[in-house]
Amino acid sequence: MKFGGTSVGDATCIRRSAQIVVQAAKQRPVVAVVSAMSGVTNRLIGAAQQAKHGDREAGRALTEALRKQHCEVLDALVQAQGAKDRVQERVNEILAEASRLYEGTALLRELTLRTLDAISSLGERLCAPIFAAALGEPGARGSAIEATELIMTDSFHGGAEPLTDATRQKSQKRIGPLLAEGIVPVVTGFIGATADGALTTLGRGGSDYSATILGAALDAEEIIIWTDVEGVLTADPRLVGEARTIPEISYREAAELAYFGAKVLHPKTLRPVLPAGIPVWIRNSFAPEKPGTKITAKGRSIGGGVKALTAIRDVALISVGGPGIVGVTDVVGRTFSTTAELRAEVLLISQSSSQNDICFIVAKAHARATLEALRKEFALDLAHQVVDHITMDPDIAIVAVVGENMRGTPGVAGRTFHALGQENVNMIAIAQGSSETNISFVVSDQAVQTALQTLHREFRLADAP
Repeated sequence: MKFGGTSVGDATCIRRSAQIVVQAAKQRPVVAVVSAMSGVTNRLIGAAQQAKHGDREAGRALTEALRKQHCEVLDALVQAQGAKDRVQERVNEILAEASRLYEGTALLRELTLRTLDAISSLGERLCAPIFAAALGEPGARGSAIEATELIMTDSFHGGAEPLTDATRQKSQKRIGPLLAEGIVPVVTGFIGATADGALTTLGRGGSDYSATILGAALDAEEIIIWTDVEGVLTADPRLVGEARTIPEISYREAAELAYFGAKVLHPKTLRPVLPAGIPVWIRNSFAPEKPGTKITAKGRSIGGGVKALTAIRDVALISVGGPGIVGVTDVVGRTFSTTAELRAEVLLISQSSSQNDICFIVAKAHARATLEALRKEFALDLAHQVVDHITMDPDIAIVAVVGENMRGTPGVAGRTFHALGQENVNMIAIAQGSSETNISFVVSDQAVQTALQTLHREFRLADAP
């Protein structure tokens, strides 16, 4: 069971989530994975950026604010003085480490990715001991474990990848004996460690990923992601008022939705469970009586067609083109190898058959660096007008139409584009994979809501079975 930031946001939320764990642990062994308390990671990173510019006070102020916040939650949740003292001591140790990291960053005016990982991890490391102690109040036994003991990764700081075999071996050796004794391990989400013990993070939102990595390593019967929504929805309810929960979807559909901006899942979440076919649930910790969404290998057919819509914003469109690139064989390779060197994830690619223009989309955070790297790579080509332009448009968004069985349903693309045309939504680029699970298109950021509402009506997603 993984609990997100809102599910451990304050003492009341942690008490509710702890009760969910305790009830489940009466039936079968449970491992809990916890995020940082809501908003903590953003505050940690913000103070780190200030320290990078020599601000020594930002780190000190945040450290004291976090001490107060976590100690107040601890006091509200844990009555046994001995347990409270042990957690208090651990909180103080972690915050002392935070102080050293902030002081060093301010002194050197340098924030390396390794240091940023260490700072970013502090929220989970503060939350896990409190959550574990909270389990003791309703009568369970919890033990806080840092994922650096379990999840072994490569050394790419800021977005490390797990090493499956080593993680499996470490996790079973460390977790197995605790489960045999009836203890609930409470693991820090989001983090891992290299073979030589350096702390790494799995990328923002990586606690979901931690849960499925551990679930696969421990041969879990099922994995439940507890969050603040009632499962995977047909669209973002903030943009489409009629959006509803989908009872069951396939891994592929869920992966498409996660990848294209549905905030319910981290995009990499389902990778570890695919080989074993472990079901993953998305459920609401604020309404645990609701069934949520079950994600399985095959999902549940609704007779073909569209199951959900999603959009991804905060992205930018980069174009490389000009008549001179027609027939130049290495333009595509150089474009994407340059992008890959920056580890900028390409979210969509579109190229006309005339080859005059290649356009692709990356997250806005990587856009400027990608643009500069491409202009450097193609500097000679630009000078000789082999490449006419390398440009960026930051005011766009991707909308995706998703459904496992769209391949066998004629007319989905036609209905999509006709409905959008009726509402004067202009498409900047279009992409569809051969799997036909996803039709993606690019629109201006201002047109996202209109596009989603139009297609939700067109495919009658509010009243699908």
